[in-house]
Amino acid sequence: MSAATRTPGAPPAPGGSTPGSSSLPDVPEAARGRWAGFAALAGGLAMIVLDGTVVSVTTPAMVDDLGLTLSDAQWVASGYAVAFAALLLTTGRLGDRHGRRLLFVLGVSTFAAASFLVAMAQDPAALVAARIVQGVGGALVLPSTLSTVNATFRGRDRAVAFGLWGAVMAGAAAIGPLLGGWLATSFDWRWVFLINLPQAAVVLALAVRFVPETRGEGGAGFDVGGLVLSVVGLGSLVFGLIEAPVLGWFRPRQDVEFLGTTWSGTGPVSIAFVALAVGALATAGLFAVELRRGRRGRAVVLDLALFSVPTFAWGNLTAAMVAVGEFALLFVLPLYLVYAGRLSLLQTGWVLAAMAGGAFVAGARARSLAHRFGPPRVVTLGLALELAATLVAAWAMPAGPPVWLLAALLAVYGLGLGLASAQLTSTVLRDVPVERSGAAAATQSTVRQLGSAFGAALAGTILAIGFAITVPQRLALVDGVSPDDALTMIDYMTGTAGAVISWILAKGTDGYFGDLGPRVADQLSIAFAQSASVVLWAAAGFLFLGLAGALRVERASRQVRAAADVDGAVAGIP
Repeated sequence: MSAATRTPGAPPAPGGSTPGSSSLPDVPEAARGRWAGFAALAGGLAMIVLDGTVVSVTTPAMVDDLGLTLSDAQWVASGYAVAFAALLLTTGRLGDRHGRRLLFVLGVSTFAAASFLVAMAQDPAALVAARIVQGVGGALVLPSTLSTVNATFRGRDRAVAFGLWGAVMAGAAAIGPLLGGWLATSFDWRWVFLINLPQAAVVLALAVRFVPETRGEGGAGFDVGGLVLSVVGLGSLVFGLIEAPVLGWFRPRQDVEFLGTTWSGTGPVSIAFVALAVGALATAGLFAVELRRGRRGRAVVLDLALFSVPTFAWGNLTAAMVAVGEFALLFVLPLYLVYAGRLSLLQTGWVLAAMAGGAFVAGARARSLAHRFGPPRVVTLGLALELAATLVAAWAMPAGPPVWLLAALLAVYGLGLGLASAQLTSTVLRDVPVERSGAAAATQSTVRQLGSAFGAALAGTILAIGFAITVPQRLALVDGVSPDDALTMIDYMTGTAGAVISWILAKGTDGYFGDLGPRVADQLSIAFAQSASVVLWAAAGFLFLGLAGALRVERASRQVRAAADVDGAVAGIP
């Protein structure tokens, strides 16, 4: 069996330790210590995942409080995810070289400090900047948790630990909207981030006491070029996707202040187009540089050799597609429910909590199903449920589906999320050598986070395009609303992420449209529903690609297991 397909549970190296792991004695006290350490890792993981999804339901409150535009709202979610994704590769390598616990403690501390800054933000720029710093902290935390679990747990405990890790990730992602809705309604949206401070204190205390320090392959030198290219490439691509609907896909629509200079709105090309081009070139350069450095045995940010492991390669493709679909859905649904569905933040949280309920139920059953059918088959089942729920929601959305139907569909989606998330991570890392756990965990986390960033960015882009098409069509049905007024409402719908509907309703017949105000609000709500439906169809498309990838993971897993059986039989021949 090749080194690329050697399982993490291989016999210990001479000296009694497995490469990349600490030498923990196999005694009950040590076992209890490992599980206490796991609790710290799970607490840190839950904190950063919660803050990745909690903003989905608190975004409307932020829009109202700080005057966020649609672009601002996208950056509250995507800025966090982009910083997260851009740095994960590097932080995974740093953990391998300098210690994963050290990176975990530093990450939790950074995340807590940034959470305080988010809560104190008084304008959109400060809010987005603090969210980006949160992403930096999250990038330090996530690969450290995953690689530490991969390095320290063996046998039955390993299966349990990965199952719990997946359940924590799925459950935290799903419960985030409910928590955000409750805090934003009962207190203030800022408390969503302030509660991270006591949680971080508990996590840090447990981590220092119980989390073992583990290391792995550090490589020779440090890949500065890879770091720069990954940050520039990922950041530029997401910036272009977010800003293109407002600034223009090719031709500029308005002046842009950038780094103290003005990008003219009458110039030949939009800055968004330039960002997309720079992002594509930097990403292509990243692959070229990493391939060359890897062949020379030098340190790399992105270890392309890991993709020679079939389950790792196909599993990452699956994770990316699922993340795009999931975060597109999570971006658009809360905005729809609050502005077009006219629910309160707490009511919206309860609707989205149906997904958490489904995820918890599935998480409890995932391990037994995986034992019976195999983890790859469980992943496939989970993604099939996610796809089915999204397709029905996309079909029903233009008609304004009842709240109970959306809640039921989200519960089904949560069942699928719980099954897939609980098993996909362990499946992806199962055939990766332990000493490369940090790089592998960081790569997988990067793929997920990049998918999340693109999911939110694409959802906002599709929503803006949808407004441009549907708003004039719907307002044409209201006698007395001029074409110029319709064009103005496109800008308002895009600029406020749909909040203008609430403003018109609040004014009643005393607003700009007079007696027509309620009818205008109703038609704008229909336009929002139609546009949201397109977003959900797009999300379903990415989930379908994820399902196709999961089927390839199943096939690759069978092939790897068959190869391992052959290697074992050969090794047993005298």
